[in-house]
Amino acid sequence: MNAICGLLGAADGLPDLRAMLAALPGCAEHADEWTDGATALGGAAGCLALDPGASLTVVADVRLDDRPALCDALGVPRHERDGLADGALVLKAYRRWGQDCANHLLGDYAFAVWDAKTRTLFCARDHIGARPFYYAQTPGGFAFASMVEGVLAAPGVADDFDELSVAEHLTGIALLSTTRTFFKAVAKLPPGHTLAVDRAQGVCRVAAPVRHWQPEHAPRLPPATDDQYAEEFLSIYSQSVAARLHGPDPIGVHVSGGLDSSSVAALAARRLRSEGRPPPLAFSWLPDLAGQEPKPEHTTEYALINAVAAKAGLKVQHCAMGSDDIVDLLRRDGAFPGAMAGNEHAVQRTAAAQGIRVLLSGWGGDEGGSFNGRGTLEAMLLRGQWMRLAKACRARGTGPWRFLIDHVLPLISPALMLELRRLRRGKPLRSRRGFADPAFKRRLRPRPEPLLRYLNARRAQLTLLQGTHLSARIEDWAASGARHGIEYRYPLLDRRVLEFALGLPPEQFQRGGHSRLLMRRALREVLPAEVCSHTSKADPAHTDALLDAQALALPAIGEALAARTAPPARARYVDMGQLLANLSTARIRTGHRNVQVRNALCFLDW
Repeated sequence: MNAICGLLGAADGLPDLRAMLAALPGCAEHADEWTDGATALGGAAGCLALDPGASLTVVADVRLDDRPALCDALGVPRHERDGLADGALVLKAYRRWGQDCANHLLGDYAFAVWDAKTRTLFCARDHIGARPFYYAQTPGGFAFASMVEGVLAAPGVADDFDELSVAEHLTGIALLSTTRTFFKAVAKLPPGHTLAVDRAQGVCRVAAPVRHWQPEHAPRLPPATDDQYAEEFLSIYSQSVAARLHGPDPIGVHVSGGLDSSSVAALAARRLRSEGRPPPLAFSWLPDLAGQEPKPEHTTEYALINAVAAKAGLKVQHCAMGSDDIVDLLRRDGAFPGAMAGNEHAVQRTAAAQGIRVLLSGWGGDEGGSFNGRGTLEAMLLRGQWMRLAKACRARGTGPWRFLIDHVLPLISPALMLELRRLRRGKPLRSRRGFADPAFKRRLRPRPEPLLRYLNARRAQLTLLQGTHLSARIEDWAASGARHGIEYRYPLLDRRVLEFALGLPPEQFQRGGHSRLLMRRALREVLPAEVCSHTSKADPAHTDALLDAQALALPAIGEALAARTAPPARARYVDMGQLLANLSTARIRTGHRNVQVRNALCFLDW
């Protein structure tokens, strides 16, 4: 992520970006700035592009895909293409298509174009939100930045909390909105949306965001054989990985032993070697065994990672979170994205120390290429396809009790389904109380967590894609990565990959008792056989290591909080008694409220 920011005043003047730039990583000393009357744009070096003939200026955090096709559409001569920055291409696209330009751009981007002729600021964010964009209306105009801190540093932007967001966070509910932040004044531009700000007659008018990517409109693919679908998917996926390898910096990849991260790592290694470049450095969330044998229950995780590394020729560095990492992470201000990077914190620290500036992640596969076909059995049930349903259940080994809990109850009462599923696995009932102060919670009345009903496979994919969990993770990693000088790229969230997956028949994902079929079939020559055939997503080695680190760190944090002569300022929002009671080693070892504990500690200013 290359930080960007801007100010749009209501009247002519000289906006001062210095405070905003100082709040953004990499911009305090090396930044580009441009001003024109009451408009100021700036950010990391190289973020600006100008088209004086059309009176256009863009500030962009952008990485475009399929540049040749875009250049063809824009009529860019071939001898000019290599030297044309992505931001300059964005300007040409805006000049050609106006506010419809986002429909013609592939890649990761957040940008703002100032059109001096129409006195309009046009803002856009890519389809999945790989690059964040925050904004606020100020008393004198409009401010935006790629991080919340940058917007709050703008003149006239208040830092009052959005208490409903705080209450939902402390209750253990993820932010339910793709537009709200922890601050009343600061909003997010949702993924796949554009925004226009009109500065006419000395007044800044901010229009409602307009959605430019509609995954539900992805066309159905024509009939083909299993192998034809798999071959076409692998081709698109390979192009997506290759597009994210451009640049002079060394590449890092995640490796977990699962299909998604392993396939990204293997395809990246294959492509880099074909270009004569060194293979990527691979990073795992597991502890480094230092030559020792793993515990029996952890053997499978290490064996899968080792198999991927051997086949792809990768060197894997294990970066499990230690207790010091936990404390460091929780001391950050949880009101800002990047303060809750979780297991990735240790990876970022290790990767940055070795000069890694780009990390490829397999995040997003479950919603697209490696979707597991959830909703398929529910669709058979609702359509009265009893024979097909019975055959599918037999193939999966799904008995009546499991079918009732996993597929019927979600259609009737998702909440009851969740509790019965936890009991069946020997886990305690889920706590929804969290650690919000009871009086504060009663006053705000946080909205209930949405409970999802998957009526068919396509509806399930769309629900997952349009939820908040994807953008929340991406925004968190973007901000925390920027502080380490690291940019994240997500090949499986490429728009072409997602639209291909959305156009497939559901049986390409689940059939005959097997799931994630497309990915397994497409990667059978790329990944080790044991990785392609592995069906469990359990990760006890990673989970146990995180639990051990928390069991060391959290009680010590509890002791420090209890010893304070005065509570933290934000304690007025938190049920401190309940929180401290859950910081004992015994409670932490149960694991069932640790996410809520971390949410509360990260939010507190201790």
